[in-house]
Amino acid sequence: MEWLYLYMPIAGVTIFWPGLVLMGFSVGVIGGFFGMGGAWMVTPGLNILGFPMAFAIGTDMAHIAGKSMISTIRHSKFGNVDYKLGLIMILGTFIGIEVGAQLVMYLERLGKVESTVRWIYVGFLAFIGAMVFYDYYEATKKKRIGVVEGEKGAEGITWYKTLHRIKIPPMVHFKTAGFTCSMWLPITVSFMTGVLAGFLGIGGGLLRMPALVYLIGCPIHIAVGTNLFEVTISGLYGAFTYSMKGRIELVAVFVILTGAAVGAQIGTVATKYAKGYGIRMAFGICVVACMVSIILKEFGFSSLSAGLILVTIGLMSAYITVVMIKGAANELREKKALERSLAKAS
Repeated sequence: MEWLYLYMPIAGVTIFWPGLVLMGFSVGVIGGFFGMGGAWMVTPGLNILGFPMAFAIGTDMAHIAGKSMISTIRHSKFGNVDYKLGLIMILGTFIGIEVGAQLVMYLERLGKVESTVRWIYVGFLAFIGAMVFYDYYEATKKKRIGVVEGEKGAEGITWYKTLHRIKIPPMVHFKTAGFTCSMWLPITVSFMTGVLAGFLGIGGGLLRMPALVYLIGCPIHIAVGTNLFEVTISGLYGAFTYSMKGRIELVAVFVILTGAAVGAQIGTVATKYAKGYGIRMAFGICVVACMVSIILKEFGFSSLSAGLILVTIGLMSAYITVVMIKGAANELREKKALERSLAKAS
């Protein structure tokens, strides 16, 4: 079974390449659906498959840009990208990524990068997962007691309403997203997520996606598209800074992108048919599964950890694909029914 393993010349390790292809396809689907590069799963996934942590981070940063660019183009056609908001966030993102990357290099010199990055990952995944499920709980409670009607009006966490009252100039109106706020709010958020991107090897979407919804106030579908645009930019810069540090395995990048290019198309189209809180709950489930797999890896259960992460992303990508197929089929039936009605009327 040696043909199932591929030698990575830069990292100096031998990797199970079908795992890379499955990871690329599944993360492409999931990333396009959630509005992220999917790196919050790929970096720990690469480490679980055998890459040293610094190479897992750098390699993941390199694959993020290409895949996210594909999804951004698709979301742009649906009107889901606020380019003005994304461009304003670039400055904070670039500075934050470089700060995070320098921290990784420092920890690598100390020989502490593996365990430190894993536990910080666990902490942030726990925080994001708790926030998503709490938001869902609050929103459904409000609907149940009649505070709001319908999913569109149901909101759990509304921190952005308080932050929008901060009137530090210049104030900027974002037409696509439909709100006005201080320019310093998205810049601050992008710096924080940029540090995470550089330190954890993610496009920043792990924190930026919920931050766009809960802190900045973007509607969920606009947050998905805008975040992908920002992930593309941060991924390009992250790939550049890690390539300068010699921590990118190009062979793995191309293998992952082969699967991701197909998967990203499916995930992006599926957002057209999914409900806002359906997207958030699916995201929360993936976050918790990823967190558990990292903990298993840290305590030496490498095979169980790898199995959990691969099964989770496989099942979630299958679910998203079903959402897309059912949604497209319903849309086609409605279109044909309308055409028949018009034909009878004429």
